[in-house]
Amino acid sequence: MEKLSYKLEVFEGPLDLLLHLIEKNKLNIYDIRISELLEQYMEQIDLMQRMDLDVSGEFLAMASRLVQIKSAMLLPKYEEAEEMRKELSGQLIEYQKCKRVAAMLGAGISFDSFCREPIKMKADMTYQRSHEPEYLVSAYLAAVGRGKAKIPPPKEAFSGIVTRRIVSVSSKIIGVMRKLWGGRTRKYASLFADAEDKSELVATFLAILELIKGKRVRIDGEGDNAELKLISGGGKRWNEKN
Repeated sequence: MEKLSYKLEVFEGPLDLLLHLIEKNKLNIYDIRISELLEQYMEQIDLMQRMDLDVSGEFLAMASRLVQIKSAMLLPKYEEAEEMRKELSGQLIEYQKCKRVAAMLGAGISFDSFCREPIKMKADMTYQRSHEPEYLVSAYLAAVGRGKAKIPPPKEAFSGIVTRRIVSVSSKIIGVMRKLWGGRTRKYASLFADAEDKSELVATFLAILELIKGKRVRIDGEGDNAELKLISGGGKRWNEKN
């Protein structure tokens, strides 16, 4: 490392002095060579003392810190020294950034200028952006689709629900018992032959399940040959209330 030709400067603190030495000797701030930096730092402290300048305690504390890091690096295991060196590098990098920002802010401040109060201006609400026609068309169609989603559906959409005929299961139980009364048997499929719609089909099927559950009828056979018969006269008469 070349010797410094000293031109005494005023430093704001030990970090300012270290940063000056790093820039002067073109050292890598991310990988500081502590031994070389310590040598230059102690020469600067010695010069300040010979010039009868007041060397504050923080400069001497930094010198002790550098000596400690250098001593720790001489040990076989110097992981602690490496952490201390990285911590010092981080402080110097942060100080360097703060110093750079302070210089930028200082350049924009002048006591010879005058800043007037901002004038209240009416905002220009005119849309200034330009778009392709295809984009505008797709945006319009999307907006129209969202608008249609909020429109309530027409009455015709519910016609299959609200206009469907309601058939009671009780009435179909009576109808099935009428057909079986007197010991007659009926084909299972024939009980659904007179159904006019799905409501009547479902009601008839539920009626047969209720009669089987109540052990009033039974089904003999399978498939097309299945027959519905009364059990012991059918229990309750078909015209009695369930």
